[in-house]
Order: sequence, then structure tokens, then C-alpha cells
Amino acid sequence: MRERFWERFDLEELTNEEWEALCDGCGQCCLLKFQDEESGDLAVLNVACELLDIHSCRCSDYENRFAKVPDCTQLTPDRIDDFRWLPKSCAYRRVAEGRKLAAWHPLIAGGPERMHRKGISVRSFAVSQGEVPEEELEEHIIAILPIDA
Repeated sequence: MRERFWERFDLEELTNEEWEALCDGCGQCCLLKFQDEESGDLAVLNVACELLDIHSCRCSDYENRFAKVPDCTQLTPDRIDDFRWLPKSCAYRRVAEGRKLAAWHPLIAGGPERMHRKGISVRSFAVSQGEVPEEELEEHIIAILPIDA
């Protein structure tokens, strides 16, 4: 990877390896979400996709995730504007908005532990989808995000 690529290149100019490395691994994009059809608002749950390893906050089967979870969302440089629901801490969002990576980001801190200790990741609060019956999902809403059309 190119040195400090996130500061020197636009998201569209990153190699696939650089794009993947930019992910801070917080797991927030892997939390289940429901969109209200009328308002467009997005309800975020503390329930993580069945494939998310909650301790590491990484997908347990990244290469096959779309086959196993058909509604898994793929974030790509050309779709970044579609993902306004990403947290303000997200490295993709930060770079897209012209902001620097946070000091806790694994590329800056040398690994993910600082991010986990600062409470940025879902490690401290997420539960696995397999542990929550479908009829109880609504009880796990932790935020409502207004999404402008």
C-alpha cells in the first residue's frame, strides 16, 4: 500500500487493498437497520449481523458474505453518498468529507485496540443476530437516524 494513502488520494483513486485497509473495523455498518417506509428514518439496532465476530468486529466470512447474507451492503467509493447513515467516526465518511483519520484509527494507532478501548466499536454493546428472536428485534433499537430523501 502507498504511504499515508488516505491523505494523498481521493477515495476513487484507492486500490482495493487500500480501500479495505481504510475500514476502521468498528462493526457499526454490520448492525441491523430498519428503514421506515413513510419517513425514510433509519432505526439502528444493537443487533449485529450473524457473520460479525463481535469481539474482533470483523466479518467471520468476508469473502462469502453476499452468498450467506444476501442483503449485506457493500460500501464502494462510487456509492459513498448513499451511506449517509455511517457514523461520523467512520473512516470512509471522514475521508469523503475531507477530514483526517482519528488518532484511534488502526492505520494511525497501529492496530484496533485503541478504537475498542475508546468505545468506538460495537464490541461493548452488540449482540449477535442469532441470539435475538425476530419478534424481539424492535426492542433492540438504539438510535433513529433521520435520512433525507
